[in-house]
Amino acid sequence: MKTNHKIIFGDSRDIGKIASNSVDLMITSPPYPMIEMWDKMFGEQNSEITEALNKGNGRLAFELMNKELDKAWNEVYRVLKNGGFACINIGDAVRTINKNFELYSNHSRILTHCLSIGFQALPEILWRKQTNSPNKFMGSGMLPPGAYVTLEHEHIIILRKGNKREFLSSNEKLNRQKSSFFWEERNILFSDMWEGLKGASQKLTDEKIRDRSAAFPFELAYRLICMFSMKGDVIFDPYLGTATTTLAAIASGRNSVGVEIDHNFDSTIHQKLVDAQNFSNEYIKDRIKKHLDFVNERTKTKGDLGYKNVVYDFPVMTRQELEIVFNEVQSVNKINEDEYEIIYNEHPRETKVASNEPEKRKNRSSEKIEETLPELTSEQEIKVIETLKKFEGLVSREGAIKMVKLSHNNL
Repeated sequence: MKTNHKIIFGDSRDIGKIASNSVDLMITSPPYPMIEMWDKMFGEQNSEITEALNKGNGRLAFELMNKELDKAWNEVYRVLKNGGFACINIGDAVRTINKNFELYSNHSRILTHCLSIGFQALPEILWRKQTNSPNKFMGSGMLPPGAYVTLEHEHIIILRKGNKREFLSSNEKLNRQKSSFFWEERNILFSDMWEGLKGASQKLTDEKIRDRSAAFPFELAYRLICMFSMKGDVIFDPYLGTATTTLAAIASGRNSVGVEIDHNFDSTIHQKLVDAQNFSNEYIKDRIKKHLDFVNERTKTKGDLGYKNVVYDFPVMTRQELEIVFNEVQSVNKINEDEYEIIYNEHPRETKVASNEPEKRKNRSSEKIEETLPELTSEQEIKVIETLKKFEGLVSREGAIKMVKLSHNNL
């Protein structure tokens, strides 16, 4: 298994190098309009923005800044495939201009434009970034009515281009199953409130890089990739920054393309890709460990889980988790100045369940299965799953494999 990762140093408002209808998922966190650290950048894109700020016209500056972002969202819509998703992490801004304190609602302005160009809005996620600072409250302290509610969350806008994606071929269906997430992960991923994600450090050590970036945590990008794409899909980030999205794509077995306007990020991006092998493999190891911890706790309190994953032979909650596989990174190869190829191990490491795990499982034979999926073709693997569904509770996986092979005349 291989994936490809390209870095394009250019302007996300005009990305002609990326073909139309070529991207499966876009994830990004753009510069936030009306946050002072971005004033200079927006002003360089349109001098009227600087002029509006100097005249104290905050609302005009806000609109002009978002018009620059609109150009990037237009390009995102162009490069996305029909059925593809766009996930935009954005925070609203509060600012005092001419002694007037006001909220500038970035998320609603972006959503309005994206709907106008054809996107469909889906339920969004609130990322709660609680601060423990004793001075976090804004306004007049304990005296009403001059205090203001603190902004301790950001928005993750979720959009889709066109109709739902379809999975028609046997290979597509199997790849979807291999890209599944665990039952206990689903309950976290698809909540509309995410907490406990640590925001990426906004201070960058390289002096050539702007003082702060709009970087989000690795976990945020990784979750969204698992939720809205499959192995081998193309992930796109038009505001790449420190390449967090690229790293998450590598760890999840997806391809990626990132666009970054600031060449000073070059060394930071390339170092992150060089380190991707160890980081990705450790993350996979930790993800499996968390599942095994869940298995042991669930077994103690609720009893046996119903199924076993066919790759790792550990218990899972549902049939949809039978084929989950995590491909570890074998090597990171630099193809040219701004392109990398990632080679993955085809066969994951053997993973054992803790010793207190019961040997027998419902709907499964307790005997070791000598014939495993890697010995079957993709079509045979699909038929094995269909056979298990048809004879639910009446046949083991070993029996289903034998039935499929017999029906194919000893294929």
